[in-house]
Amino acid sequence: MPSHRAVFLWPCLSLCLIAQTALRPKDVREMGKGGANAMPQLTALLTNPDVEIRLEAVKQISDIGTQYSLDPLIQATRDSDTEIQIRATDGLVNFYLPGYLKTGFGSSVRRVGTSIKGHFTDTNDQVVDPYITPRPDAIAALGVLVRSDAKLEARANAARAIGILRGKAAIPDLVLALHSKDTAVIYESLVAVQKIRDPEAAPSIAFLLRDLDPKVQIAALETTGLLLNKSALPDLVDVLNHARDNKVRRAALTAIAMLPDPSSREIYARYLVDKDDKLRAAAAEGYARLKTPADLPLLEKAYQDEGKTSPRLSMAFAQVMLGKTAVAEFSPLQFLIDTLNSAAYHGEAFPFLVELARDPAVRKSLYPALLQGTKGEKIYLARVMARSGDQSDVPQLEKLSHDNDPEVAQEGLRALRNLQART
Repeated sequence: MPSHRAVFLWPCLSLCLIAQTALRPKDVREMGKGGANAMPQLTALLTNPDVEIRLEAVKQISDIGTQYSLDPLIQATRDSDTEIQIRATDGLVNFYLPGYLKTGFGSSVRRVGTSIKGHFTDTNDQVVDPYITPRPDAIAALGVLVRSDAKLEARANAARAIGILRGKAAIPDLVLALHSKDTAVIYESLVAVQKIRDPEAAPSIAFLLRDLDPKVQIAALETTGLLLNKSALPDLVDVLNHARDNKVRRAALTAIAMLPDPSSREIYARYLVDKDDKLRAAAAEGYARLKTPADLPLLEKAYQDEGKTSPRLSMAFAQVMLGKTAVAEFSPLQFLIDTLNSAAYHGEAFPFLVELARDPAVRKSLYPALLQGTKGEKIYLARVMARSGDQSDVPQLEKLSHDNDPEVAQEGLRALRNLQART
C-alpha cells in the first residue's frame, strides 16, 4: 500500500512543481489582488525555486500588510536572496509604521546584474510610537539578520529597522554588528542604539569614539551623549581637544554638554565665545545642565548679544533651565514656543522643550499654548507632553483631542495614548 501511495503522489507533486515553476511575476501580482484571502498561496510561494517569484510574493505580502503578513515576512528574512531579505524587512516595519514601504531602503533598491544597488536616506529619525509593541519574534528575526553573514545592504537595513521598531531585545545583535568592517552596518547600528536608548549599551560603543571614519565617529559621540555615559567623559574631552574635523569637535562638545560635570565648566566658558555658532550652542547647553543659578547673568548677556538662531535657542533653553520659566513677550520660553512655527528650526526647539517639560512647573506654563496656540504649537507641544508629561497632564491632552482641527485632535489623541503607555 505505501508504494502505491508513493506512485500516486509523485505525479501530483510533479504537477505542483510544474505549476509553480510556470508562474510568472505578473501571475503573483494578480494573485495578490485577493488581499488577505490570498495569503496561504502567497506564503507557499516563498519556497519557490524562482527568486523572481519569491520576490514578487514578498512584495504582495508586504502590500497586503495585515497581521497575517507577519509570519511569512519573518520567514522571508531568512531567504538567501538579498533583495528578498530587504523587502521582507521593510514589510515588517511597514506593518507597524504604515507608509514605510514608499520611503524605506527597499524603495530605492535595484538589481544590477547579480548585485543590489540602493541608497539609504540621510533622514533617519523615524521611530514607532511608544504605545506600539512589535512582536518579539519579528525583532528576533531582524536581530539574526543584522549579525548574519548576509550582504551588507541587508544587514544595515535590518539594523535601521530594529531602531525604528525600538527593538531593545536586539541590542546584543546590534553590539555584535558594531564590530563589522562595513561603515553602513556600523552607522545604522549606532543610530538604532540611539533610538532604543538603553544606557546599558553605552560601554559597548566606547571603542568607536576614535574611529577613523568621521561619520561613524560622530554617530558614536552622539550616542554616548544620548545614553548619558558619564564614564566616557574623559574620552570625549580628549576627542574634543584633538579633533581636526569641526563636525567631530561639535559632536564631542554636544556629548560633553549632555553629561553635566563641574569639571567641564572651563570648557563651556571657552566655547561660549567661539566663532563657530554650533560650538557656542553646545557650550550653552552644557551650562544649562549644570543648573547653577549664578551662571544666569552670563547666559542672559550671551543671549542678547547672539545673532544666530541656533545658539540663541540653546541660550534660551539654558535660561529656562536656570529658572526663567515665565511665558511672556520676549521671554526665553516664549521664544522656544514661537520657534515651533518655524520650518527651519522647530526641530531644534522641540527637543529643548521635551527636556524642559520634565519640570512640572514648565509643563503648566505650556498649557495655554498647547490649547490656544497655533496649529504647529499645539501639535509639537502635544508631542512634548507625550514624552515628558505625567498623569496630571492627561486632562489637557483630552481637551486637545477634541480640537476643532482634525489633525490637531488626532495628534492630541496620539499623545494621550503615548503618555499613558509610557506612564
